[in-house]
Amino acid sequence: MTNERNGTLYVGVTSDIARRAWEHRSGLVEGFTKRYGLKRLVYAERHERIEDAIHREKRIKSWRRNWKLELIEGQNPKWDDLYKTLI
Repeated sequence: MTNERNGTLYVGVTSDIARRAWEHRSGLVEGFTKRYGLKRLVYAERHERIEDAIHREKRIKSWRRNWKLELIEGQNPKWDDLYKTLI
């Protein structure tokens, strides 16, 4: 999640991405995303096992910022909000 291109980034894991993205967009989730207005879903990965998703989340969180930006831009160069593809 982000607030704008090259803006603040949030990495998380969920079993229901459409619901979770909607919660962030609606400001229902207290914490980091609400504080910084992170409402745009610009990157997502699907995993069959939650353990794999959690492991990937932890790896990405430990990355340098420029690596995260390259990951996003490799899949979504215009930083389009992907939420509309979920509903």
